[in-house]
Amino acid sequence: MKISLSALLGLAISAHASTIEYTTVTGYFLQDETVTDPSTFDYTAVNFGLINRTYPADKELKHHQSTTQWERFYNQVQKFNEDSPKNIEYKVLFLGRHGNGWHNSAETYYGTPAWNCYWAELNGNSTVTWFDAALTPAGEAQALVAHDFWQKLIEEQKMHTPDNYFVSPLTRTLQTANLTFNGLDLPHGSAAFAPVIKELFREGISIHTCDHRHNKSYIHSIFPHWAIESGFSEEDNLWNGVTAETSAAQDVRSTQALGEVFFGESSKKKSYVSVTSHSGEISSILRVLGHRTFSLSTGAVIPVLVKAEKKEGKATTTSVSWTASAHCTVAPITSVTACVCPSSAAPVTTPLVATGY
Repeated sequence: MKISLSALLGLAISAHASTIEYTTVTGYFLQDETVTDPSTFDYTAVNFGLINRTYPADKELKHHQSTTQWERFYNQVQKFNEDSPKNIEYKVLFLGRHGNGWHNSAETYYGTPAWNCYWAELNGNSTVTWFDAALTPAGEAQALVAHDFWQKLIEEQKMHTPDNYFVSPLTRTLQTANLTFNGLDLPHGSAAFAPVIKELFREGISIHTCDHRHNKSYIHSIFPHWAIESGFSEEDNLWNGVTAETSAAQDVRSTQALGEVFFGESSKKKSYVSVTSHSGEISSILRVLGHRTFSLSTGAVIPVLVKAEKKEGKATTTSVSWTASAHCTVAPITSVTACVCPSSAAPVTTPLVATGY
């Protein structure tokens, strides 16, 4: 199946438009280095991965010897933006994965093959619900670790906090962002924690019900003071329980989402951006940014310094592939290394649950 991105997301694509080229600026964070192992990386133990080094802009600070690493890094980013032309800007994206959700626990319990081919297509079992999964107590604790770490850096390193906050519309990311940033004692003059809920920063869209978001009214009811972006549909029009995004399709979506973050009003002065999202979506964002593959554990956060260059040119309508996903209609009989449906329940591509929420 192929579908035009503009038709899928209701996006207007003009015949002549600017495009944005993204580059990861390396040399500032450990997560950019090939020697850093993502499986053992602990952002709280290594200062978000910020490398202890000097910067060219240090010489412009009167007392740079007494400033912290994060103060000097922020000064360097601001200097990059001051010295760059209008079509280039730099931002530090703080990419945070949600804490452990009930769907994560269910996948561990059932095993990945059985989860993918049957259980993930249900709304839950007799014990828990994983449709648009909420955080487990362990996931809540992971988000509070991030909260405490942000507060520690604010107090000890006078760290500049995000100028903008963006959040995926799925429940687990909303809860994670709230636990992470709500109630922080922010530095004087900092931007308030006023997140914008963005559809395009959601997890990769599969037939799993954990990727199916609640409707807009429900989201507003649990976080009534948060902004929901313009054009956000009442129902989830992207999930249908039959087809799934390919990686290429998700990268097109991530590119569109990033394009709505860069080059806004006073954008160069808002160089720190928080994006609370998901493992698959963060992987997609990193691909778009040209960053090395770097998997995040639940609740983890990594910053990435990004250079964005706006280029004028002729834009073309992009077609992206989605695929139908077969699954069992009853629990598989074996799923240690692969899913095997009972012979009386051949794989189908029809949803196991109703799509309206």
